[in-house]
Formats: sequence, structure tokens, C-alpha cells
Amino acid sequence: MFINNESQLEEVLATPTLADSESLGRLGGDVVILGAGGKIGPSLSRRVKRAVETAGLKSRVIAVSRFTSGGTAQELRAAGVEVIECDLLDHKSYSRLPDAPNVLFLAGRKFGSTERSDVTWAMNTMVPAYAAERYSSSRIVVFSTGNIYPPVPASTGGCAETDATAPVGEYAQSCLGRERIFEYFSRELRTRCLFFRLNYAVDLRYGVLVDIARKVRDGEPVEAGVACFNVVWQGDVNSYAIRSLELCSSPPGILNVTGPEILSVRKTAEYFGRRFGREPVFVGEESGVALLSDASECHTLLGYPEVPVGQLVVWVADWLEQGGRLLNKPTHFEVADGKY
Repeated sequence: MFINNESQLEEVLATPTLADSESLGRLGGDVVILGAGGKIGPSLSRRVKRAVETAGLKSRVIAVSRFTSGGTAQELRAAGVEVIECDLLDHKSYSRLPDAPNVLFLAGRKFGSTERSDVTWAMNTMVPAYAAERYSSSRIVVFSTGNIYPPVPASTGGCAETDATAPVGEYAQSCLGRERIFEYFSRELRTRCLFFRLNYAVDLRYGVLVDIARKVRDGEPVEAGVACFNVVWQGDVNSYAIRSLELCSSPPGILNVTGPEILSVRKTAEYFGRRFGREPVFVGEESGVALLSDASECHTLLGYPEVPVGQLVVWVADWLEQGGRLLNKPTHFEVADGKY
């Protein structure tokens, strides 16, 4: 399949699988997506809405965010998703949010974490406390990150859910704080949660593959200090998130979410170099460790990603060759000191 434009891309991301619809059919009830205005939220919201319809349910799908990106709220309404514009840092605003047995929690902050660490901590710990209090009777899939694990050699296969956390830097520490807040409410109030530790999602407009491909295309140096990485297609992330609602428990469950492969930065850049007719330029000495996750538990429970990594790199190359729009939101996967 060749993805020609953003309309087709959005269609691919928002089209539910049969498993998505069957899962929501078993659960029933309304779905609230908190923090739905970011990179992941819009396509996930549309996918949930279409999965609900395919399952023959009358459930409401409610997207909640400040919606600062122009047009996102209108596009979601056009897709049949209910939209509530809300500042999730405002505790008083939670009183007007509707009840729902199913919650997808996407709110968080990464970019600019170094400049305003206070805002990062507020978004990543205060907002979880407000949301956990408001939806204490719901099942909540909490989007988290593999950044809370320590960097490890590729030979380990990545960190598993049972490995100890050791976050590097304030951003990663605040993400562990987010999990701890939800864990507290889960243990105290028996709220069913699942920590969805994602590492890293790829859309054709953003992601590690896009970061590397764009640098090669534009003749910019590729940082090789962090020599390898994990990725997973955003459409598969959406599917895993929906189906993870059935995995929520008290105390919270944990699920690493990424693809099965560990990719080399150097080899990936060399592939894009061949596609674009450019010789990649590398800087930095390989450190021998990286933020890597072992997602074998996810693949056992929910299946392998439907879009393999070989297809992803081709799609990304095609997208850049045809001048596809980029979000210009780098992942900073090459950062080793945790300062974003």
C-alpha cells in the first residue's frame, strides 16, 4: 500500500480492526479520552468512535483537551466525536466532565521540560491526581513511556515490565511520578489501571524514523551516540490502547508497547541515504546503551504489530520523497542525559 496524502494517512490510522470493535463490544459503555489534542489523540479518538459504531454500540466517545491546534476540535466533531474544551490543570473543570467506565489518559508534557520543569511536573503528576480522583470508578489506560527504564545494551533485548525503573532526568522522573499517582489511587480506591509504556510511536509526520530520514535528506548530521531504538506504527498503538482497556487491574498492570525489533541508527540512516541518494553524516561516539523495551508480553497478549518495521521505513521514505507534511516535533531519541 502507498499512502499518498494526509487524508489517506488519517484514514489508515483511524480504521479499527475487528479486534478493536470486539473489545469495545465486550466492555460496553462510554469512552473518555483525556488529553486528546496532541499527536496521538485525534486519530485514536476517531478510531474509538468507528470501533464503537462497528460494534453496534450507542456509546459516547468524548475527547477532552484544550485543543490549541487549529481545526482539531472541528475535525473530531465532524467525525462524530463529542468534544469538550478543557484545561486539565484546572481542578474545578473536572466537575463538568461526564462519567464514563472507560478512560484513555494521554495527557502529559515532554517538550520544553528543561525550560519549565515546574510545568512538566504539574502536567505529569497533578493532572493524573485530578483525573484519578474524578474517574476512580473507571478503568483507565494510562499512557506512559519507556523513558522510565534505564538505558541498556541492545544485547539485553530491552527492559521488561518486571525490570526496575531508573528514570534519567526530570522528564522521565515526572513520568514515573505519573505512574505512582495512579498506582496510589488504584491501591487505595481499587481503580483499575494499566500503564501503557510506549517507546516510540511512528506516524509519517513524526517519530524516530522521520527524524533520521529528514536529517539524511537534508544533509544534516545524524547523532550516533544512542546507537539503536524501538519503534511501532501509530495505528498499532491505537489498536493496542483500545484493547488494553480489558487489561486494566488493581493494582495496575504494566504493558511495554513497541515493535519486536531493535533498530540500528546507522543502518537506518544508510537505508534512507540509498533512497535519497545522500551519504549520511554521523557525529558522536556510540555509547553502547539506549532506551529499549522488550514488548514480548504485549505481542503475546495482543499480537504483533500489523504494520512491520520494513513497511514503516518504506512509507517514511515515500512520504518525504513526495513532500509530505511534517509536524516538526522531534522525538529527541538521541538525548542521553534526559534533558528535553
